[in-house]
Amino acid sequence: MVRQARRVQLTAPPEWLPGAAATGSDRAWDQTEDGQPVDPAQMIRAPVLVLNLNYVPVNVCTVRRAVVLLVKAKAEMLENHRGHLRTVDRIIDAPSIIRLVYLVKRPFLPRKLSKKEVFLRDRFTCQYCGKRAPDLTLDHVVPRRQHGPHTWDNVVAACNRCNLRKAGRTPAEADMRLAKPPKAPDPNPYLILQNRTILVEWQPYLPWEVRGGPEEPRGS
Repeated sequence: MVRQARRVQLTAPPEWLPGAAATGSDRAWDQTEDGQPVDPAQMIRAPVLVLNLNYVPVNVCTVRRAVVLLVKAKAEMLENHRGHLRTVDRIIDAPSIIRLVYLVKRPFLPRKLSKKEVFLRDRFTCQYCGKRAPDLTLDHVVPRRQHGPHTWDNVVAACNRCNLRKAGRTPAEADMRLAKPPKAPDPNPYLILQNRTILVEWQPYLPWEVRGGPEEPRGS
């Protein structure tokens, strides 16, 4: 269920809106619900999460760009946690999440093989003993010394103890069993959110892996 947008009184300069003319009295300062002053010029540059028609994130744009999409009826607003913008002749909601009214087909890039991505795929769990350990390492199922490739289907997370026990052998040679055959994870449609601050109001629209992911186990 989509929550009702919350409005906070906010005044903004109208010159950013197509067709609106600015006047000296149009730009003003206002306050949020907690009494903090807000600069409207800063507000229109705030990030907005853009969802595809199927609710998968496709972009992060500014409030200014999001309102243009809303005015042109190319998107609908799902969340408004910022308030609204006042122009000469209208009051417009300042969205924090919008959804496109048409489906954008975008190819998803495959995930890059790295230690972090392997640990995320394996949920920070040793693939031999099944324990979440703070000393995880990468293990090549078929060892490099036996010409094993550095690929998704030959790399797993392993605790230091299991890695030392397996040494330069295959699981069969070491009499060890994998929890599951390793494979490349599905392409990540949420790469656009990497290295971005995830706003609280965005979290209900994102899977838990994107909100923060599985916590890395800490040492005692």
